[in-house]
Amino acid sequence: MRRGLPLRAVVPNAVTALALCSGLTGIRFAIASQWETAVLMILLAGVLDGLDGRIARFLRGESRFGAELDSLSDAISFGVSPALILYLWSLMLVPRLGWLVALIFAVFCALRLARFNAQIDLTEQPHKSAGFLTGVPAPAGAMLAMLPLYLWFWSGEPVFASPWLVAPWVALVALLMVSSVATFSWSSLRLRRNIRFEALAGLVLVGAAVIAAPWQMLSLVCVAYAATIPFSYRAYAKIRRLRASSPPAP
Repeated sequence: MRRGLPLRAVVPNAVTALALCSGLTGIRFAIASQWETAVLMILLAGVLDGLDGRIARFLRGESRFGAELDSLSDAISFGVSPALILYLWSLMLVPRLGWLVALIFAVFCALRLARFNAQIDLTEQPHKSAGFLTGVPAPAGAMLAMLPLYLWFWSGEPVFASPWLVAPWVALVALLMVSSVATFSWSSLRLRRNIRFEALAGLVLVGAAVIAAPWQMLSLVCVAYAATIPFSYRAYAKIRRLRASSPPAP
């Protein structure tokens, strides 16, 4: 009988645990009112979350244990931690409504991840087979929810810290996470051969912009991602109509 985890599965699971630690550390900095560092911890958790799966596939260290650990880490790093950071930063000014919105965001993130785990073994997944995701993924949801923080960092405008602006925005992002709206999947995007060099140059420019003006660039990325949602919804609706009109396979 196989006992424990294979050695090749330890590294990706360690990266997942580091992502969990990073997300929890964001709460610690938020308690100390070190808002920029708190947000950076969530962003670091997002980077580590993107790496653990790739490392697991490279080392052939995928496991059911790793998948469950990844979901638990995501629920805390991209659900609980951003909710508490936003509550301590702005939403606590309206305690009842603010705490309700923070709870909704954290719980809806957990529900999204539970739905993802429940569908992992299903053979019939219309969104996935068409190259789309169902709803906004948890890391993107956390990044979107913190958009008012980014705007507040570089503009200094107190309006962005108003709970009457932050609360409806966070609630909207929470609804997008648990919705059935089709969103673009980055892993399914394929670049044409004749624009791959231009795409690489664009990524370099984006990386340089993030280093030079991180909060302005993150604000722009969030707005751009939110703007793609109507287009992804429309694109999937077109694919669904084509599937409905095509004759069934013999």
